[in-house]
Amino acid sequence: MNRPQFRRTKIIATLGPATESEAALERIIQAGADVLRLNMAHAKHDWVRTIIRRIRAVSAKVGKEVAIMMDIKGPEIRTGDVAAPLELQAGEIFDFLVVPHADRPEKEVRSVSVNYADIVKDVAVGDTVLVDSGLIRLEVLEKNEHRLRCRVLVPGPLGSRRHINLPGVRVNLPSFTEKDRNDTLVGIEEGIDYVALSFVREGRDIEQLAEFLRGQHSRARIIAKIEDQQAIANLDDIVRACHGLMVARGDLGIECPFEELPILQRRAVQTCLKYGRPVIIATHMLETMIENPIPTRAEITDIANAVFEEADCIMLSGETTVGKYPVESVQVFDKVARRMESTPGAGFAAALALNSDKLKMLNSAVVMADQLPARGIVVFTRQGFMAQGLAALRPRHSPIFAITNNVETQRQLALLRSVDAMYLPFSAHPEETVLNTLKLLHDTGRASVGDKFVIVSDILASNNQLVDSIQLRTVS
Repeated sequence: MNRPQFRRTKIIATLGPATESEAALERIIQAGADVLRLNMAHAKHDWVRTIIRRIRAVSAKVGKEVAIMMDIKGPEIRTGDVAAPLELQAGEIFDFLVVPHADRPEKEVRSVSVNYADIVKDVAVGDTVLVDSGLIRLEVLEKNEHRLRCRVLVPGPLGSRRHINLPGVRVNLPSFTEKDRNDTLVGIEEGIDYVALSFVREGRDIEQLAEFLRGQHSRARIIAKIEDQQAIANLDDIVRACHGLMVARGDLGIECPFEELPILQRRAVQTCLKYGRPVIIATHMLETMIENPIPTRAEITDIANAVFEEADCIMLSGETTVGKYPVESVQVFDKVARRMESTPGAGFAAALALNSDKLKMLNSAVVMADQLPARGIVVFTRQGFMAQGLAALRPRHSPIFAITNNVETQRQLALLRSVDAMYLPFSAHPEETVLNTLKLLHDTGRASVGDKFVIVSDILASNNQLVDSIQLRTVS
């Protein structure tokens, strides 16, 4: 049988006006999207309910379960409203007010309000204030309880509700806001699979969301987004606390020197693989395809680098929300990933500590599969943890066929590198489940007669106890 190459790297596509219709959803899923992201910085609750139900209907129609990730907004500092954009000039003195119109005797000093009153406590004289994704840069000259007085270093137009970044400054904003709670509740009601928490600064930020999910009896898993210098300083702590990590290069590239960004990305990937956590590379990967039908050579190289580092996922944002070529963007991701996966990766998973008997057993299965090489590794999993362990080991040749009797688990496994999750009711007899699985693999075109599979499964021991085993089976 002539089978298409299995793609290991998963694709996340963010939904928006360009991809919200049933027809568009069908096209991007068939083009290769594995996870669909809802950005709650822009989404309304009615839209969320409608789009999630539409995704599930389209998934059933095309026969592919996709995971849904809700990306909640998190804490942010923004400017207030202005009647018209303020054209800031280099060298101009400009005020950020925490109390509008307070302490402004100098009529010639222009100003804008800020939605975070403690900015005057957190920021020190000499600190940098970045506005609108770093397009405008100011230096703090002085401050009092009402305002920050700054000098414009890099000028530009300042509009309403522009995002403010404070590089290197620890801000005392809650990690999980009231808006986040309300948004997440809607997502839980509609059965989201992942929640991406923005601006995570330390491991305990994640626990707040985890506690909330437990209280709502939700099995949704948490993706921690790292977006500032504090997150980098606490990277190990964050990775250990979350179910997966997103390298959000937009804000991270503003908060940190741009020449450091590739190094920080690689460090994040290495840290995730050391602890066996999935990692997502996001932001500006195909930015030019928002307007253009083909990518730049630099963008192709950026995608290729993420695949070479063996990230679990690469993510599209504006390309699939408002872009003119959303399907083509997914296809570019798919094509580049498949080509790069035909060559050896960076091998960062070698640093994974085999600190449990279960993980050592899974590693043995991967070694066996790589040495054969086997057509695939089959693992039976109810909650997904065995499959995640195998994915963390990064088998060189064999796909991981994760067989589960839980549809929610099947969807969540869509985010993991090299994992092809399939639903199958489990028999009371492990051997029967194994045989049913081999038949399923054959019937769905994933296997041919004579293919060898390494199977991680329960077997019935002589004392009538189920024990873990590694088997080698051939499709007959």
